[in-house]
This record gives sequence, structure tokens and C-alpha cells, in this order.
Amino acid sequence: MDTPNAPVQLGLSHFLAQADALALFLLALMLTMSVITWYLIASKSIANRRMRRSARIFLENFWNAPGLESVAAHIRNAGVHDPFSHLTQIGLNAAEQYRNKTGQRLIESGSADEFLTRAMRRAIDQDTARLEHGHTMLASIASSAPFIGLFGTVWGIYHALVNIGMSGSGSLDQVAGPVGEALIMTALGLAVAIPAVLAYNFFNRSNRMMLNELDGFAHDLFAFMSTGVRTQETGAKPAVSIQSVRSV
Repeated sequence: MDTPNAPVQLGLSHFLAQADALALFLLALMLTMSVITWYLIASKSIANRRMRRSARIFLENFWNAPGLESVAAHIRNAGVHDPFSHLTQIGLNAAEQYRNKTGQRLIESGSADEFLTRAMRRAIDQDTARLEHGHTMLASIASSAPFIGLFGTVWGIYHALVNIGMSGSGSLDQVAGPVGEALIMTALGLAVAIPAVLAYNFFNRSNRMMLNELDGFAHDLFAFMSTGVRTQETGAKPAVSIQSVRSV
């Protein structure tokens, strides 16, 4: 007597075995997007941790330094590894450039304060672009991955229904199995999108906090370089002006 056929084991392995070229392409695309997401999460987390540690050390040295010469020496020895030291380096270089100006270039037009303001604004724009590196990719993955998974599900359900129609059998087990397998694509799309959304929001908030701190530091640095007085020390006698920064 013939034994009945063993039931087909449905699941991810069976889905991969039955997937066509388009489904495999969508799976490879989502895998690539997931790898990119986790690479950005790991690399930006490490870079941000190092940047904040460097910024903390620099700010401590800056506010405890006896003068701009000491700050410039610290930057030369330690290098530039964070937005605060980069902004300070640009400001000191701008002061030296303005002192040695020839008056024959458009970039040298305006007063000393205007020249310093333009230089510091360019530095903040550069730091903002560096901090936001990878955000566009995370946002694109977060918004597109669910739709890619949904497209794969629709494609899988279409083929499942076509095969069921050709077989002439419309029982529940014949319909539920293939349709359930097709939903794997939607689940994978969500699994790719959720980490990208969380990472984008986390890094975006972290960057806003960093840029707010940088903006406040820029006001202090500008006041210190243009008048020689820190904004916290109102009423103190000016000691250094932008024109007197000669040794940086």
C-alpha cells in the first residue's frame, strides 16, 4: 500500500528554494541595506565617542589656557579631532591671515570682525557636513526598506495564487502556506528599516546637541578673539584683540 506523501515543510528555507530571480534580488538588496545600516551605526558610534572625548579634553585646555598662544600650541601638539578645536584653529588662522592681508583679494574685504565671522561660519558648515555624513543613507534605507519588502510580498503572493490556480486546488492549506511565506519579505523589510530609523533619530539628536554646544562656543570664541574678553568675564580689561594674534 502506498504511503501518503509527507507534508511540505514551509518556512524561510522553502521560500528561498522556491524564490525566483526577482525575489532573490530583493533579498540581496535588503541584505546590502542591512549591512550598510549596521556599518554606519558602528562606525558613527565609535567616531562620535572619540570626538566627544577629544572635545572634552580640548575645551578643558582652552578655558584653562593663559592665552591664545597656549591654545595654538595645544592644537599643534594634539591635532584637530573635534569641531571645537577645528573652529578654534580656523579662527586663529583667520586672525593671522587678516593681519597679513594685502587688501587685493575679495576674501579680505570688510572689517576684522566680519572676516573672522565668515571664517568661523565656514568652519561650522564644514563640521555640520561631517557630522551629518551617512544620515541621508540611513534615512533612505529607513523609508524604502518597508516598501521593498512589501513589493516582494506582493510578488510572492501573485506567484502563489497563480500556482494555486493552475493546480486547481483552493483549500486553506494550499493558500495559507504560500501566502504566509510571501509575508517573510515584509518582515525582512521591517527588520531592515527599524534599526535605520532608530539610528537616524539618535544620531540626529546627538548632532543637534553638539551643534548647539558649538554655536555657544563660537560666540565665546568670537568675543574672546575680537575683544580679548571671555563672555563670562564681563567688565574685565581687554587683553588680546584679533589684530594682536601674531604668533599663531
